[in-house]
Amino acid sequence: MLVEDARAILDQADLIHSAEVVQAAVASVGAAVKAELSEANPVVLCVMSGAVPFAGHLLTHLDFPLDFDYLHASRYGANTTGHDKLTWRCAPWIELKGRTVLVVDDILDEGVTLAAICERLKQMGAARVLTAVFSEKETGRPKPVKADFVGLTVPDRFVFGFGMDVCGAWRNLPAIYAKGDA
Repeated sequence: MLVEDARAILDQADLIHSAEVVQAAVASVGAAVKAELSEANPVVLCVMSGAVPFAGHLLTHLDFPLDFDYLHASRYGANTTGHDKLTWRCAPWIELKGRTVLVVDDILDEGVTLAAICERLKQMGAARVLTAVFSEKETGRPKPVKADFVGLTVPDRFVFGFGMDVCGAWRNLPAIYAKGDA
């Protein structure tokens, strides 16, 4: 995407959650995760690439022993809508057998990707799989998975910022925006 195109998208976007609201939500999720998992010695798995900002900020609130790793699975690629086929680019390196696993993701949209990830982790031997999503889209439709920890809800629009991209751009924004109608 050209720089001027990315700037035009941001200029036409609507602010959904400010940077301050985003950070408060991360702290809230961190407190809830700490209350639930501080004695579990969990494996925290970041779903690449969108969950990187959330995972990085969240980890600073988790002052207890844990192992950290990542996975890369996607139905989107560079597209704005998901495909039927889940593509696994990288599975976790840490042994999951018998472990409690916390999957950290950027958004729970339709839930198909997150449900498939959780199923795969159980097949890999995880004893318990929990999920923390930074945002959950209010689609009004049933989802195959329910997140255990949710930072913020977002409208049923194309959202970006704080890890979520629009055509590869703006993952680095500290706030959440919705793409304009133009």
